[in-house]
Amino acid sequence: MRISLLLLLFGSNIIFAQDQQIKGVVRLAEEPITYALLKFKNSSQTYTTYSDKVGAFVLSMPLGEYQLDEVVVSATRNRVNKKEAPIIVNTLGEKLIKATQAIAVSESLNYSPGVRVENNCQNCGFTQVRLNGLDGSYSQILVNSRAVFSALNSVYGLEQIPTQIIDKVEIVRSGGSALYGSNAIAGTVNIITKDPVLNTWQVGSYFGLVDGDTPDRILNFNSSLVSDDLSSGATFYGIHRNREEWDANGDGFTEMVELKNTTFGTKLYHKPTDRSRITLDATVLNEYRRGGDRLDLPPHLTDITEELTHNTIMGGVSYDFNNAANTNYYSVYSSVQFTDRDSYYGGLGGGRTAQDSLTALNAYGITKDLAVASGFQMTNNFKRDVLTSGIEYNIGNTEDEIVGYNRNIDQRVNALGLYAQYEWKPNTKFSALIGSRIDHINVDGIYTVGDISRKVDISQTTINPRLTLAYQLTTDLKFRGGYARGFRAPQAFNEDLHISSVGGEPQFVILSNNLEAEFSNAFTGSLNWTKEFNTTQTNFLLEGFYTSLEDPFTLVSTGAQLPNGSIVEEVRNGEGAKVYGANFEFGVSPSKKWLFQFGGTLQQSEFNEPQLLFEADGSNPNEGDILITEFTRNPNVYGYLNSNWTPKDTFSLSATGTFTGAMIVPRVISDSGFLDLVESNSFFDLNLNAETHFDVSEEFKLTLNVGIKNMFNSFQDDFDIGPTRDSDYVYGPALPRTFFVGIKIGKMN
Repeated sequence: MRISLLLLLFGSNIIFAQDQQIKGVVRLAEEPITYALLKFKNSSQTYTTYSDKVGAFVLSMPLGEYQLDEVVVSATRNRVNKKEAPIIVNTLGEKLIKATQAIAVSESLNYSPGVRVENNCQNCGFTQVRLNGLDGSYSQILVNSRAVFSALNSVYGLEQIPTQIIDKVEIVRSGGSALYGSNAIAGTVNIITKDPVLNTWQVGSYFGLVDGDTPDRILNFNSSLVSDDLSSGATFYGIHRNREEWDANGDGFTEMVELKNTTFGTKLYHKPTDRSRITLDATVLNEYRRGGDRLDLPPHLTDITEELTHNTIMGGVSYDFNNAANTNYYSVYSSVQFTDRDSYYGGLGGGRTAQDSLTALNAYGITKDLAVASGFQMTNNFKRDVLTSGIEYNIGNTEDEIVGYNRNIDQRVNALGLYAQYEWKPNTKFSALIGSRIDHINVDGIYTVGDISRKVDISQTTINPRLTLAYQLTTDLKFRGGYARGFRAPQAFNEDLHISSVGGEPQFVILSNNLEAEFSNAFTGSLNWTKEFNTTQTNFLLEGFYTSLEDPFTLVSTGAQLPNGSIVEEVRNGEGAKVYGANFEFGVSPSKKWLFQFGGTLQQSEFNEPQLLFEADGSNPNEGDILITEFTRNPNVYGYLNSNWTPKDTFSLSATGTFTGAMIVPRVISDSGFLDLVESNSFFDLNLNAETHFDVSEEFKLTLNVGIKNMFNSFQDDFDIGPTRDSDYVYGPALPRTFFVGIKIGKMN
């Protein structure tokens, strides 16, 4: 069933006719001026629509929970109906975040096919998001479509961004659009923050008990102000989180780190004219995290400690305007992120000698990281077709230094990209995205560990074509297919900036000599079936993918140790590789009371020739080279489910969960870095959440929720123990069984 509303827009006055049984308010805010929002009372959903010109138009929206007509921006960097987008875009919105009670972005991303977030360290909580079976460094993380999420931010940033500030997350698998960087080989994750649309305020609190006894406390607020003439608005938000450490096996060493996070931010807009808009956003973040043993002592007096304090400033400004005919749109923007980090990676490692104490004092470090993205984009709308072109300049400066170990990364990356993409729509059934990027990247880096020093000084220009085809086979069935060429220049990525602990010693990563650029070719093809049967909405997606990698960057444990005992891993050009498989998703909403959705991935990831993982140095006759034929930490099967029952407007019950199949996980078993390859178990973690709200008055609402995460406690049970453990031997769900309650109070005009 659908409700259609006739809207007449004249300046700031809005006249609308609607079904008498539905009470709503329409607000005009956002560019272009024909962007409108409809907020229903007793509903958490805000519906949007766009028109080509000012005047009268019809707004049509689904009443079921599975929103087939949602507007997305990540497909073409222009607002487009999700169903009609030439590229598959999966969206994770406010309803899913509420259902899962996700606190940070990292906790919500698993609920999309082809996406898996994994925890990689017991001592610091390093996470990464994998798309279509590729490591996190192959994915491009965007904030409001801007590439300011640096390599350093990718180490811990997904756990630092609170879901409270997020409007939605859009995920594009593979590199089908020419508008995003050449390193978006696996795809893009676009984190879109909330816009001010109504005069509201809200204060909330969350209290969780990890494994039934470790507290996780959160206090947050947000508010929005919009002027009466809708020409300006502002939203403000803040969150404070305090989570205590958790030890899974009683050995005195953490499996979940102590975490204290305080974030404040704002997003403002002003419309100088009816055809222009200025947007400003800013976020300030302070985070302290620590793991290891004896967290009450100074780090250098413990056996193992990883302690980090991040101070991050992130912000951006954009100026968007369009012509009088609403056929040409322009955007000038600049975004910046700066992080100042104090770190400690080390400890006594079980020793108690004077030399052990001196070595432990060497592990303090400092990091300064800057990322800037500036650009200009122009969109020309023709009768059917759309031409999008632009230029973007990115700067990345990273200085990461641990003086005591003579470990230093001094890296500067400058990237200039020119792109053009033509959306050709000769008829209503067929469309094609034809585009290409010209990327010029300059990397100037010095990488030092102990007495090993490497240098990268490379300037490279590449042309990366992208092509996507879409054809409406029937009214309900659509085919999409695409090809994307990508490359990555030699540089330190997120995993290279993380220091793990092995055998009581730090394990450093360094780039090899003569490291060559890595190239990729990605192919996708999908069938998307959407159908409405009276009040029932259904959606089915089947997507195949194939990605080949040429000279992929591969991490090899060299078996070599520095004089101070540190282990060295080296990034080398590995054997060619391929990742292929299928993603699927099925969703059905019989009515606005019910939603069922599940999806998953079946895949294979393998090298063309056996790939060296550990290189023996010959000092130990019991240790030889270790070669692998498939990727490690990469399950062949994984998936998710999401279901929701809303029997009445004031109550809902959600069941969500993820499945992680078996995988090969490397575990370091000696102080030289020698490995054992372990096959993990499979996991299924199920979450339940019940939510109810009370309308204290017409404008004031109280919301309560209670639930349990990982109800069956499906969790890793073979962690390494003691001061010489391999802190990277972590797999499976991020949390054990966790109980939680939450409360929110708010007012809406």
